[in-house]
Amino acid sequence: MERKCPIETVIHVLGGKWKPAILWLLLDSTKRFSELEKLIPEVTQKMLAQHLRELENDLLVTRTVYPSVPPKVEYSLSEYGKTLVPVMEVMCEWGETHQRPGSRHAVLVSASPSPNHQQ
Repeated sequence: MERKCPIETVIHVLGGKWKPAILWLLLDSTKRFSELEKLIPEVTQKMLAQHLRELENDLLVTRTVYPSVPPKVEYSLSEYGKTLVPVMEVMCEWGETHQRPGSRHAVLVSASPSPNHQQ
């Protein structure tokens, strides 16, 4: 059996336009579905529900239902989900650098090939 690249696993789990944004928003605090909808206005209810369900199935997000009328449901990062915090922080730093005008050119010019990377 061919072994998958670990990055493929990360992309599979975090794949989807909204999953990284959802996880990033849950870093600070627990959120209700309606709060996430307001914070990500471009996402449809269906897609938000689907991504939250997938993140819950992957044990990255904890869904807590409170017995009330109407039912109160909150989402938070699970303990396992919190292991992604350093990964998301590095991704955020890279994204900020990538967005800065001229930054990609500066990185390319100053970068030296990794000794472990064959071209």
